[in-house]
Amino acid sequence: MDRHGDLLADLGARGLLHDTTDPAALATRLASGPIGVYVGFDPTADSLHVGHLVGQMMLRRFQVAGHRPFPLAGGATGMVGDPGGRSEERNLLDLDTLRHNVERIKVQLARLLDFEPGPYQATMVNNADWTEPIGVLTFLRDVGKHFTINQMVARDSVRSRMASENGISYTEFSYMLLQAFDFRVLYERHGVEMQMGGSDQWGNIVSGIDLIRRAHGAEAYAITHPLIMKADGTKFGKSAAGSVWLDPDKTSPYEFRQFWMQTGDDEVERLLLWLTLEPVTEVTALMEAHGAAPEQRLAQKRLAALMTGLVHGDAASRAAEDAAGVLFGGDPSSATAAVLATIAGEVGTTFVSVDDLATLPALLVRTGLCATTSEARRTLDQRGITVNGHTVDGSSEIDRAQLLHGRYALLRRGRKSYHVVEVSPPS
Repeated sequence: MDRHGDLLADLGARGLLHDTTDPAALATRLASGPIGVYVGFDPTADSLHVGHLVGQMMLRRFQVAGHRPFPLAGGATGMVGDPGGRSEERNLLDLDTLRHNVERIKVQLARLLDFEPGPYQATMVNNADWTEPIGVLTFLRDVGKHFTINQMVARDSVRSRMASENGISYTEFSYMLLQAFDFRVLYERHGVEMQMGGSDQWGNIVSGIDLIRRAHGAEAYAITHPLIMKADGTKFGKSAAGSVWLDPDKTSPYEFRQFWMQTGDDEVERLLLWLTLEPVTEVTALMEAHGAAPEQRLAQKRLAALMTGLVHGDAASRAAEDAAGVLFGGDPSSATAAVLATIAGEVGTTFVSVDDLATLPALLVRTGLCATTSEARRTLDQRGITVNGHTVDGSSEIDRAQLLHGRYALLRRGRKSYHVVEVSPPS
């Protein structure tokens, strides 16, 4: 068996097996030694988003179990676009943009997979490396001759687009041939024998298996996992503001953590099983504890901590958790400088000199917590302002001694309106 027990049984227990090639043959192959396995993604943006995490975590599971992961960036296929799951054609990106996106995504994948030299080292590959040099006639001769139009049209992704108002271009129609070519090249160059992907990729993946069999008389394998959708049927990873990105400059670690904290009780167990390495038995026990006291949101807290730590590191995860504690009513006086910096990035920061602290009404206007000086005075008189967790009034002043870590003052109006004042060091 594989290094950490029956991997296929674990995937099945997690609900991650949608389709597979012959399960008995696949189990035998996995038990016989390390296998090369790949998952592809099209770098249509300069960051992965949380919708990519199931596939990338599938690679991580195989790496932990003693197999060799190959994340594939579609530098070539990204210029074409997969017709699956779409009603109209994608906007095509230029080559420089795609190359930039691939380089940015490499950094994110380094947190999810181990790229250090070793027997189970992850290897990043880009299908532009072998697709760009090949000529059209060579591609048609070596790849196209193995496929019939009949079998290509039979694929669900193609049929649905052909029946749509917009139809399908020849560009996207060719996508499955390019993906099949990827599988063949990875088999030839790296000994990759298995491809994984979302359930909507089954037809494309099977095309690659067919090509390897016809070109080399060899057996290849496939696993698809269910698509990760929200309980209401909407696309996972979409928020009111758009996608939830893995790049901290696009979605901050605090926002990232809050996304997981907002998971519904009817979704959280599935996400813990699909996206974390927590043993199934531990997830079951956690859900029992969660069910006994759902108001404590134990499952959401665990999910948020695990996912934020995985993507952004443990330090960022702790800072995001502590920042949430402060912003939801905790005592800011015990917050570390890193936590206050995290809060400042979320609620806004105004930089002032130490002399500006004494004029509190003017400071409230400057930060935007109050519109006018008279409104600021009235709010202070009504004791609607706190500074570093302490209620202040119109006679109050802030001095340097009150600053947290010698530089921060956390202002709050009412229950939810926060702003950080950061004092510049003396010249």
